[in-house]
Amino acid sequence: MRDLSSIIKAYDVRGVVPDQWDEDVARAIGSAFAEFVSNESGATTVVTAHDMRESSIPLSRAFAEGVIARGVDVVEAGLGSTDLLYFAAGSLDVPGAMFTASHNPAQYNGIKMCRAGAAPIGQDSGLATIREWAQRDAYDRVPERVGVVTARDVLAEYAGHLRSLVDLSAIRPLKVVVDAGNGMGGHTVPVVLADLPLEIVPLYFELDGSFPNHEANPLDPANLVDVQAAVREHGADIGLAFDGDADRVFVVDERGEPVSPSAITALVAVRELAKGRGTTIIHNLITSRAVPEIVREHGGEPVRTRVGHSFIKAEMARTDAVFGGEHSAHYYFRDFWRADTGMLAAMHVLAALGEQSRPLSQLTAGYSRYAASGEINSTVADAAARTAEVREAFGGHDGAQVDELDGLTVTLPDGAWFNLRASNTEPLLRLNVEAPDSARMTELRDEVLEMVRA
Repeated sequence: MRDLSSIIKAYDVRGVVPDQWDEDVARAIGSAFAEFVSNESGATTVVTAHDMRESSIPLSRAFAEGVIARGVDVVEAGLGSTDLLYFAAGSLDVPGAMFTASHNPAQYNGIKMCRAGAAPIGQDSGLATIREWAQRDAYDRVPERVGVVTARDVLAEYAGHLRSLVDLSAIRPLKVVVDAGNGMGGHTVPVVLADLPLEIVPLYFELDGSFPNHEANPLDPANLVDVQAAVREHGADIGLAFDGDADRVFVVDERGEPVSPSAITALVAVRELAKGRGTTIIHNLITSRAVPEIVREHGGEPVRTRVGHSFIKAEMARTDAVFGGEHSAHYYFRDFWRADTGMLAAMHVLAALGEQSRPLSQLTAGYSRYAASGEINSTVADAAARTAEVREAFGGHDGAQVDELDGLTVTLPDGAWFNLRASNTEPLLRLNVEAPDSARMTELRDEVLEMVRA
């Protein structure tokens, strides 16, 4: 029996091809996925999509072979972003599987799976079962038929749905630099943003899974350099940088300065609250404290969650939240089946900018109240031991508040706080620090890092 524990993670499948997984493994996972959704909900069809990586088509086709072997049909949406797959699973009301390794390097690939309606499948909500069945790759039940595979292009429908949610037709003209990073934004942006008062300056729209220009991971500041330079060079109003599968977007203002995902979360939250169709906004515990403050100021109810899409989506379903945001630039919308979509978030920012006359830096200044470190990774031999040491050191501070919703969060009496949590997949501790000003943030950041890296 094969062991798939190294590639089937907390939220998805992810690993190096062909060293860690190949078409045989994809076929086994396809069978397990089909059996799981068939048993759970009686699903008779699943939808697939894939990114531009060289291994994506062979893996997705092998997965489809596994699915139809269990008597379940496959709709192949073909080339698409992850949020296009969520659109397909939502609009067709069928389970889905997206073949992508998101921002990971070229040798990686993966699968993001969901239930009908784009509902999440995570380690505790089905993924462990799928892994167990794929490892065994043997079933007692004999299907009555072999499924069939059909192709369906949903790109135009996806674009139409997004444009029905945010109307950009009447905004002032904007010059927009878009860095697709040779990822799926190069496929979706030209269709979604066509024939609007937007002058698009494209960077790296050519689909190329070898990522010849830079990694498609805009969370790393090194990968924003090109979009920042292009915004300044072209005198653009805004820059947008998408990750490899285009489910995340990072925003750069007219000066070429990054706008924090927390500020974008607050901005979009205010827009969603203004619709008057709900008051609950989800934010993970690493977003700025400005987010819950601003949500309350606009009549909303902020709900704090753990990091990770399966937790956010589950909490959105429980609370009927209208919107959710994460520090990593994942943005979730009730109007989009509670799924994350970088494109819809980008459209909200374009609308907010184009509906008024101020530059983006002034528009977002009110949503950026504190100094933040961003996420800092440290390689450690024993994450639990280092975290315990930090907890002991800071837990005794007068007035310090400690919680362990997700890792260790310590809030100090002066309003400064930090979160330290272990990676699910690597020997890393991730540190995020925020404080009322840059000097205090730097002081606290360095104090914690000294302990972590001692």
